Amino acid sequence: MYKIDAHNHPYYHGRDLKGMLANMDKYGVNKTCLLSWEAPMNEVDPRTWWSFSPHLDESVPVPLRHCLEYADQAPDRFILGYAPDPRKPGAIQRMKAAVATNRVQMCGEVKLRVQYDDPDAVDLFRYCGEMGLPVTLHFDYPEAQLSGTDYPRRNYWYGGSIDALERLLKLCPETNFLGHAPGFWCHISDDELGLTQAYPKDPVIPGGRIERMLERYPNLYCDCSAGSCITALSRDKAYTKNLILAHPDRFIYARDYYDNRLAEFMDSLDLPPAVQEGFYHGNLEAILPPVRITTTE
Repeated sequence: MYKIDAHNHPYYHGRDLKGMLANMDKYGVNKTCLLSWEAPMNEVDPRTWWSFSPHLDESVPVPLRHCLEYADQAPDRFILGYAPDPRKPGAIQRMKAAVATNRVQMCGEVKLRVQYDDPDAVDLFRYCGEMGLPVTLHFDYPEAQLSGTDYPRRNYWYGGSIDALERLLKLCPETNFLGHAPGFWCHISDDELGLTQAYPKDPVIPGGRIERMLERYPNLYCDCSAGSCITALSRDKAYTKNLILAHPDRFIYARDYYDNRLAEFMDSLDLPPAVQEGFYHGNLEAILPPVRITTTE
Protein backbone atom coordinates (compact mmCIF):
# COMPACT_ATOMS: atom_id res chain seq x y z
CA MET A 1 0.00 0.00 0.00
CA TYR A 2 1.39 3.37 -1.04
CA LYS A 3 1.60 5.66 2.01
CA ILE A 4 2.07 9.38 2.53
CA ASP A 5 2.68 10.56 6.08
CA ALA A 6 0.88 13.92 6.11
CA HIS A 7 2.52 15.27 9.26
CA ASN A 8 6.11 15.09 10.44
CA HIS A 9 9.06 17.36 11.18
CA PRO A 10 12.81 17.42 10.43
CA TYR A 11 15.21 16.78 13.31
CA TYR A 12 12.25 15.58 15.36
CA HIS A 13 12.94 13.44 18.42
CA GLY A 14 16.59 13.14 17.53
CA ARG A 15 16.23 11.80 13.99
CA ASP A 16 18.35 13.29 11.27
CA LEU A 17 17.64 12.76 7.58
CA LYS A 18 19.21 9.30 7.55
CA GLY A 19 17.18 8.26 10.58
CA MET A 20 13.93 9.55 9.13
CA LEU A 21 14.43 7.80 5.79
CA ALA A 22 15.30 4.55 7.57
CA ASN A 23 12.14 4.80 9.65
CA MET A 24 10.02 5.55 6.59
CA ASP A 25 11.45 2.52 4.82
CA LYS A 26 10.85 0.33 7.89
CA TYR A 27 7.14 1.14 7.94
CA GLY A 28 6.53 1.43 4.21
CA VAL A 29 6.07 5.20 4.12
CA ASN A 30 6.75 6.37 0.57
CA LYS A 31 6.59 10.11 1.22
CA THR A 32 6.41 12.42 4.24
CA CYS A 33 5.02 15.92 4.52
CA LEU A 34 7.66 17.97 6.33
CA LEU A 35 5.96 20.75 8.27
CA SER A 36 7.55 23.81 9.81
CA TRP A 37 6.53 25.18 13.20
CA GLU A 38 7.30 28.87 13.37
CA ALA A 39 5.99 29.84 16.79
CA PRO A 40 8.04 32.13 19.02
CA MET A 41 10.09 30.03 21.42
CA ASN A 42 8.36 31.71 24.35
CA GLU A 43 5.15 29.98 23.24
CA VAL A 44 6.77 26.54 23.32
CA ASP A 45 6.89 24.42 26.47
CA PRO A 46 10.59 24.36 27.51
CA ARG A 47 10.18 20.72 28.53
CA THR A 48 9.77 19.82 24.86
CA TRP A 49 12.56 21.90 23.34
CA TRP A 50 14.89 18.91 23.22
CA SER A 51 12.60 17.04 20.81
CA PHE A 52 12.64 19.56 17.97
CA SER A 53 16.11 20.58 16.93
CA PRO A 54 19.76 20.27 17.90
CA HIS A 55 20.16 23.91 16.83
CA LEU A 56 19.28 25.60 20.11
CA ASP A 57 20.01 29.04 18.73
CA GLU A 58 16.94 28.93 16.50
CA SER A 59 14.22 31.52 17.12
CA VAL A 60 11.47 29.03 16.23
CA PRO A 61 11.21 25.29 16.91
CA VAL A 62 11.07 24.07 13.28
CA PRO A 63 12.15 26.65 10.67
CA LEU A 64 11.39 26.14 7.00
CA ARG A 65 15.08 25.90 6.21
CA HIS A 66 15.29 22.58 8.09
CA CYS A 67 12.49 21.19 5.94
CA LEU A 68 14.36 22.37 2.87
CA GLU A 69 17.57 20.67 4.02
CA TYR A 70 15.83 17.29 3.99
CA ALA A 71 13.89 17.90 0.78
CA ASP A 72 16.98 19.09 -1.11
CA GLN A 73 18.78 15.84 -0.32
CA ALA A 74 15.84 13.48 -0.97
CA PRO A 75 13.34 15.41 -3.14
CA ASP A 76 11.37 12.32 -4.14
CA ARG A 77 10.58 11.44 -0.52
CA PHE A 78 9.21 14.69 0.86
CA ILE A 79 6.34 17.13 0.43
CA LEU A 80 6.97 20.57 1.88
CA GLY A 81 4.78 22.44 4.33
CA TYR A 82 5.28 25.92 5.74
CA ALA A 83 3.26 28.18 8.02
CA PRO A 84 4.42 31.71 8.75
CA ASP A 85 3.13 33.32 11.92
CA PRO A 86 0.15 35.40 10.70
CA ARG A 87 0.70 37.90 13.51
CA LYS A 88 3.99 39.01 11.96
CA PRO A 89 4.15 41.60 9.18
CA GLY A 90 4.53 40.13 5.73
CA ALA A 91 3.07 36.72 6.56
CA ILE A 92 1.20 36.41 3.27
CA GLN A 93 4.25 37.57 1.32
CA ARG A 94 6.34 34.92 3.07
CA MET A 95 3.77 32.30 2.15
CA LYS A 96 3.75 33.49 -1.47
CA ALA A 97 7.54 33.27 -1.62
CA ALA A 98 7.55 29.78 -0.13
CA VAL A 99 5.07 28.56 -2.73
CA ALA A 100 6.84 30.27 -5.62
CA THR A 101 10.42 29.32 -4.84
CA ASN A 102 10.44 26.38 -2.44
CA ARG A 103 7.87 23.87 -3.77
CA VAL A 104 5.61 24.32 -0.73
CA GLN A 105 2.26 22.52 -1.08
CA MET A 106 0.81 22.81 2.44
CA CYS A 107 0.38 25.43 5.14
CA GLY A 108 1.46 23.85 8.39
CA GLU A 109 1.94 23.31 11.09
CA VAL A 110 -0.05 26.21 12.55
CA LYS A 111 0.50 25.92 16.31
CA LEU A 112 0.20 29.33 17.94
CA ARG A 113 -1.26 30.98 21.01
CA VAL A 114 -3.86 32.85 19.00
CA GLN A 115 -7.51 32.28 18.12
CA TYR A 116 -7.36 30.86 14.62
CA ASP A 117 -10.25 33.03 13.45
CA ASP A 118 -8.17 36.13 14.25
CA PRO A 119 -8.45 38.52 11.26
CA ASP A 120 -4.76 38.26 10.38
CA ALA A 121 -4.95 34.47 10.45
CA VAL A 122 -8.10 34.49 8.34
CA ASP A 123 -6.32 36.61 5.71
CA LEU A 124 -3.50 34.07 5.53
CA PHE A 125 -5.84 31.11 5.38
CA ARG A 126 -7.94 32.69 2.65
CA TYR A 127 -4.80 33.15 0.60
CA CYS A 128 -4.02 29.48 1.17
CA GLY A 129 -7.49 28.66 -0.15
CA GLU A 130 -6.83 30.72 -3.27
CA MET A 131 -3.63 28.76 -3.85
CA GLY A 132 -5.19 25.38 -3.02
CA LEU A 133 -2.97 24.84 0.02
CA PRO A 134 -4.48 22.70 2.79
CA VAL A 135 -3.88 24.07 6.29
CA THR A 136 -2.89 21.90 9.28
CA LEU A 137 -4.13 23.33 12.60
CA HIS A 138 -3.00 22.26 16.09
CA PHE A 139 -5.48 22.70 18.97
CA ASP A 140 -4.86 22.43 22.71
CA TYR A 141 -7.09 23.49 25.61
CA PRO A 142 -5.47 25.45 28.46
CA GLU A 143 -6.70 23.36 31.40
CA ALA A 144 -5.71 20.16 29.61
CA GLN A 145 -2.17 21.42 29.02
CA LEU A 146 -1.05 22.69 32.42
CA SER A 147 2.68 23.11 32.84
CA GLY A 148 2.66 22.36 36.57
CA THR A 149 4.12 25.76 37.37
CA ASP A 150 3.28 29.41 36.91
CA TYR A 151 6.59 30.07 35.13
CA PRO A 152 7.28 30.56 32.30
CA ARG A 153 3.62 29.85 31.50
CA ARG A 154 0.82 28.23 33.45
CA ASN A 155 -0.30 26.27 30.38
CA TYR A 156 0.38 25.72 26.71
CA TRP A 157 -2.84 26.23 24.78
CA TYR A 158 -3.00 26.72 21.03
CA GLY A 159 -5.62 27.81 18.53
CA GLY A 160 -8.62 28.42 20.75
CA SER A 161 -11.60 26.11 21.13
CA ILE A 162 -13.45 23.91 18.69
CA ASP A 163 -15.77 26.90 18.24
CA ALA A 164 -12.87 28.85 16.72
CA LEU A 165 -12.40 26.02 14.21
CA GLU A 166 -16.08 26.04 13.27
CA ARG A 167 -16.05 29.80 12.78
CA LEU A 168 -12.97 29.43 10.61
CA LEU A 169 -14.59 26.75 8.46
CA LYS A 170 -17.41 29.21 7.77
CA LEU A 171 -15.11 32.18 7.18
CA CYS A 172 -12.85 30.31 4.73
CA PRO A 173 -15.11 27.91 2.80
CA GLU A 174 -12.59 27.62 -0.05
CA THR A 175 -9.78 26.50 2.27
CA ASN A 176 -9.30 22.89 3.34
CA PHE A 177 -8.36 22.53 7.01
CA LEU A 178 -6.81 19.51 8.72
CA GLY A 179 -7.76 19.30 12.41
CA HIS A 180 -5.03 17.95 14.66
CA ALA A 181 -3.92 17.44 18.27
CA PRO A 182 -5.68 16.90 21.63
CA GLY A 183 -7.94 19.95 21.41
CA PHE A 184 -9.37 18.62 18.16
CA TRP A 185 -9.48 14.86 18.69
CA CYS A 186 -11.14 15.03 22.10
CA HIS A 187 -14.27 16.10 20.20
CA ILE A 188 -14.74 12.66 18.70
CA SER A 189 -17.05 12.21 21.68
CA ASP A 190 -20.04 14.37 22.66
CA ASP A 191 -18.62 15.25 26.07
CA GLU A 192 -16.36 17.88 27.59
CA LEU A 193 -13.63 15.62 28.98
CA GLY A 194 -11.10 17.15 26.61
CA LEU A 195 -11.41 20.54 28.24
CA THR A 196 -9.42 19.21 31.20
CA GLN A 197 -7.84 16.00 29.85
CA ALA A 198 -5.38 15.88 26.99
CA TYR A 199 -6.13 12.24 26.16
CA PRO A 200 -9.60 11.18 27.36
CA LYS A 201 -10.21 7.44 27.10
CA ASP A 202 -13.83 7.04 28.19
CA PRO A 203 -16.27 5.37 25.77
CA VAL A 204 -17.36 7.61 22.91
CA ILE A 205 -20.70 9.35 23.16
CA PRO A 206 -21.91 9.56 19.53
CA GLY A 207 -22.72 12.93 18.03
CA GLY A 208 -19.48 14.72 18.95
CA ARG A 209 -18.36 17.92 17.29
CA ILE A 210 -16.06 16.15 14.83
CA GLU A 211 -18.95 14.05 13.56
CA ARG A 212 -21.25 17.06 13.29
CA MET A 213 -18.68 19.27 11.58
CA LEU A 214 -17.74 16.59 9.06
CA GLU A 215 -21.42 16.49 8.11
CA ARG A 216 -21.70 20.28 7.79
CA TYR A 217 -18.35 21.40 6.36
CA PRO A 218 -16.82 19.79 3.26
CA ASN A 219 -13.57 21.69 3.94
CA LEU A 220 -12.80 19.84 7.20
CA TYR A 221 -10.34 16.96 7.16
CA CYS A 222 -8.86 14.90 9.98
CA ASP A 223 -5.08 14.74 10.46
CA CYS A 224 -4.83 11.32 12.09
CA SER A 225 -1.42 11.82 13.69
CA ALA A 226 0.09 11.55 17.14
CA GLY A 227 -1.16 10.01 20.37
CA SER A 228 -4.20 12.26 20.41
CA CYS A 229 -5.65 10.63 17.31
CA ILE A 230 -4.88 6.99 18.03
CA THR A 231 -6.22 7.45 21.57
CA ALA A 232 -9.42 9.00 20.22
CA LEU A 233 -9.94 6.39 17.52
CA SER A 234 -9.31 3.58 20.00
CA ARG A 235 -12.04 4.75 22.40
CA ASP A 236 -14.70 2.91 20.38
CA LYS A 237 -13.50 0.82 17.47
CA ALA A 238 -16.96 0.20 16.02
CA TYR A 239 -17.86 3.89 16.18
CA THR A 240 -14.57 4.84 14.53
CA LYS A 241 -15.12 2.43 11.65
CA ASN A 242 -18.64 3.75 11.05
CA LEU A 243 -17.43 7.36 11.20
CA ILE A 244 -14.72 6.70 8.62
CA LEU A 245 -17.13 4.84 6.35
CA ALA A 246 -19.55 7.76 6.59
CA HIS A 247 -16.79 10.19 5.53
CA PRO A 248 -14.21 8.08 3.70
CA ASP A 249 -12.61 11.04 1.93
CA ARG A 250 -11.86 13.08 5.08
CA PHE A 251 -9.45 10.95 7.13
CA ILE A 252 -5.75 11.30 6.33
CA TYR A 253 -2.85 9.11 7.38
CA ALA A 254 -0.29 11.05 9.39
CA ARG A 255 2.16 10.23 12.18
CA ASP A 256 3.82 13.25 13.84
CA TYR A 257 6.16 10.64 15.28
CA TYR A 258 7.96 7.50 14.13
CA ASP A 259 5.85 4.55 15.28
CA ASN A 260 3.39 2.40 13.35
CA ARG A 261 0.47 2.30 15.79
CA LEU A 262 -1.98 4.15 13.57
CA ALA A 263 -1.39 1.91 10.55
CA GLU A 264 -1.75 -1.21 12.69
CA PHE A 265 -5.02 0.07 14.14
CA MET A 266 -6.44 1.14 10.79
CA ASP A 267 -5.55 -2.16 9.19
CA SER A 268 -7.42 -3.95 11.99
CA LEU A 269 -10.66 -2.16 11.01
CA ASP A 270 -10.89 -4.22 7.81
CA LEU A 271 -11.95 -1.24 5.73
CA PRO A 272 -12.77 -1.66 2.02
CA PRO A 273 -9.66 -1.40 -0.19
CA ALA A 274 -10.81 1.88 -1.77
CA VAL A 275 -11.26 3.46 1.67
CA GLN A 276 -7.80 2.27 2.72
CA GLU A 277 -6.27 3.72 -0.43
CA GLY A 278 -7.93 7.03 0.27
CA PHE A 279 -6.80 7.06 3.87
CA TYR A 280 -3.16 6.22 3.16
CA HIS A 281 -2.63 8.58 0.24
CA GLY A 282 -5.60 9.40 -2.01
CA ASN A 283 -7.43 11.80 0.30
CA LEU A 284 -4.33 13.93 0.79
CA GLU A 285 -3.37 13.84 -2.87
CA ALA A 286 -6.87 15.07 -3.76
CA ILE A 287 -6.37 18.32 -1.83
CA LEU A 288 -2.71 19.04 -2.58
CA PRO A 289 -2.00 21.65 -5.24
CA PRO A 290 0.58 21.10 -7.97
CA VAL A 291 4.10 22.27 -7.26
CA ARG A 292 4.55 25.84 -8.42
CA ILE A 293 8.03 27.09 -9.15
CA THR A 294 8.59 30.63 -10.43
CA THR A 295 11.69 31.12 -12.55
CA THR A 296 13.25 34.15 -14.21
CA GLU A 297 13.83 32.38 -17.51
